[in-house]
Amino acid sequence: MSENNKNLYYLDELSDYKVASDDSDVRGWEVKDADNRTVGKVDRLLANKETKRVVYLDIEVDTSLIEDGHEVYNKSANEGAHGFVNKEGENHLIIPIGLVRLDEENENVLTDEINYDTFTKTKRFSKGAKLDRNYELTVFRNYYPEKGVNEDDLEDENFYERREFKNPRDKS
Repeated sequence: MSENNKNLYYLDELSDYKVASDDSDVRGWEVKDADNRTVGKVDRLLANKETKRVVYLDIEVDTSLIEDGHEVYNKSANEGAHGFVNKEGENHLIIPIGLVRLDEENENVLTDEINYDTFTKTKRFSKGAKLDRNYELTVFRNYYPEKGVNEDDLEDENFYERREFKNPRDKS
């Protein structure tokens, strides 16, 4: 992917970016789903340079989630989508930052909106992979199939202003 089309950057790739002093650095924290089941641990943070903030958490998923999610991730054939198979070594996925809340006392990241079954069916990637907008769109559609998000939405300059990308600290 050309650097011009790159949308997401790992925070540790950006020398002039760091976690804000009033935000918790959640790397290494356990991630739990809507039913309080362990999904994995936060490995890295993904930022969008245009918004100058973290928009996704990169999660190294728990082996139980990989074992439970061995099926092909696919969408309806009428959508013209291709099925995806999670390959060996693909043990990471992303979660939009606005879909989590922080349990700072226990150092947990909680998502009340996404259940374990959804996580098992989410297309994963290998650690450190460069993520393109197609992957971002695939994941977003998996978490919110009813929203009808398409490629044009990703090009919208206000895409990261959606509720799904709001800082958990700023939720009311």
